[in-house]
Amino acid sequence: MTYTVAPLFCRPWTLNGIPPRLIESHYEHNYGSAVRRLNAVNAELAKIDLATAAPPALGRLKREQASLLNSTLLHELYFASLGGDGRSVPATLSDVLARDFGSVDRWRHEFMALAESLEGESGWIVLSYVPRDRQLINQCTTEHAQSIAGAIPILALDMYEHAYHLEFGANHTAYVAAFMRNILWSAVETRYASALDVSPPLTLQQPEFGDLPSIAPEDVQAMLSAGQPVQLIDTRPRHYTTKTNEIVSGAVWRDPERISEWIDTLSKNEPVVTFCVYGFHIGCQCATALREAGYDARYMRGGHSAWKALDGPVDLLKQQAV
Repeated sequence: MTYTVAPLFCRPWTLNGIPPRLIESHYEHNYGSAVRRLNAVNAELAKIDLATAAPPALGRLKREQASLLNSTLLHELYFASLGGDGRSVPATLSDVLARDFGSVDRWRHEFMALAESLEGESGWIVLSYVPRDRQLINQCTTEHAQSIAGAIPILALDMYEHAYHLEFGANHTAYVAAFMRNILWSAVETRYASALDVSPPLTLQQPEFGDLPSIAPEDVQAMLSAGQPVQLIDTRPRHYTTKTNEIVSGAVWRDPERISEWIDTLSKNEPVVTFCVYGFHIGCQCATALREAGYDARYMRGGHSAWKALDGPVDLLKQQAV
């Protein structure tokens, strides 16, 4: 499986006390690196001949895969956790926090204390819902692979010695064979069906743009690599382009506030892809205007920042008149 970069969920310029450049660097470099490395590991796993592969090598790759997948999922959750007024807890959630922690303040103090406990270390603090107990719990992890965010297990094999030593001694191979022989697949199937009822993580929605067509940055890269004709238009605001010296390779910058001056320079015989900084408003507005004028236009999800997260090629940006 190939994982794609999720568009940045939060709007960096709206955050209080967290500068956009911090979010951009975190998203483009740390999150983007996790996705790229995850895809590299998956590609390596796909090439393995299971008949001849050394089990330790396979185990190493699977552990790395789990760590990188969890890093990807946790980063997406992190960015989707930002953008509101953290002081105001909705009444319904306030009641749940009070039920499970004693009070909202007690939950907040515990959550922050756990963050303090990682001083000098690395890890995650996560508020999680445990379906088994129908209860919220704070998690403190010191590495990515301690859990898979949002995963619902449907089959488990305990490989701690306490699970097999009394009967099988050191012969864990026989224990595993016995376990495989005794799997209750009807129960696994039932758990799988129940897991399908759980909604996936909330994705970015922009109802103000309705059914405006979009395209993933990975697909834009594929079009360019294949030599397919595409007019790639960078519509980041002029004030933003003055703060950067990069532009997506193959793109041309055009001032979104002067679209009427350059719209006729485009061809209606080739598709147009517009993008802004993060893929929220301006790239969408430009794509809308172009479609209304008869162009086959769409916007690139995630914008310039998603392209950077993919480690897409960039060129030196030269300031232009329009």
